[in-house]
Order: sequence, then structure tokens, then C-alpha cells
Amino acid sequence: MTIPASARKLGGRLPSESEKVAANQLRKLLAAHLAGEATLSLLDDHTKKPAEVVLTPGLSNLLMDLLRHVGSGEAVTLVPVSRMLTTQQAADILNVSRPHLISLLAQGKIEHTTVGRHRRIKAEHLFAYKEARDAKRSEALADLAEQDAEYL
Repeated sequence: MTIPASARKLGGRLPSESEKVAANQLRKLLAAHLAGEATLSLLDDHTKKPAEVVLTPGLSNLLMDLLRHVGSGEAVTLVPVSRMLTTQQAADILNVSRPHLISLLAQGKIEHTTVGRHRRIKAEHLFAYKEARDAKRSEALADLAEQDAEYL
């Protein structure tokens, strides 16, 4: 039996056109109210009563990031920061090969634990490394751009 893509969870597939349109509409509505807390009102189809949810700035920003990715047609998976990841999952998040990730672990650049003979990386440690790596890359790129500007 074939299951249509729209019936499967969004995290395991790319968003459909209607999902991208809906995500972009909701993102635009939220963006108009990001200055402080926003109240999101939803109408319950069964009871016809409105339900209100207060979105804090942090929650609004997180939701905006999610909607931006879905709206641009990207598949999204949320990873809780306390989750333990396998080396393959961590390599996929960093967009590097598994052997390269293992060399980073061996060099002590990413904190990890060993369970039996398997290495596990806490998501928060992986994201801290990724953030530092990305900041270092951005700084190097800015330096290159500055040096290039000197020759113009």
C-alpha cells in the first residue's frame, strides 16, 4: 500500500507546496508581532471557541526559524540539546564524514562519552562545537574579504 507524502510526518520528507505556502503565511503573521510577546488565537473547529496561546520572544524566534526552513522547502528535524547522538548522526549534522568526526573526537575537539565501544555525543556539545567552528569560519571569511578589498 502506498502512503501519500502528505500523510507522512514532515520531518521525514520535504514539505509540499501547500505546506510551504502555509508556513510562509504563518511566518509573515508572526514577524509582524515579534517586538514582544504575541498572542496566537486559534479557532477550535469542534467547539467554535477561540484558544489563545502567548508566544514569548524566544518561542516566536524558534518558530520563525522552523517556518523559514519549511517555507523554503527544506526538511527539518528538531534535536533536543540533551539528546545523545551516534557518530553518524553527529557527522550528518556537521556535514562531515564519520571518519572525520571520529578524528575530531580523538583530538578532544568535541566532548563525548563511550558506551561499551560506541561513542556518543551530547547534542549540546556538538552544537557548541558547530557554533564555534562557524564563527571561526565567518571570521576567516571576513578577514579574506578585508584583504581582498585592500587590493581593489
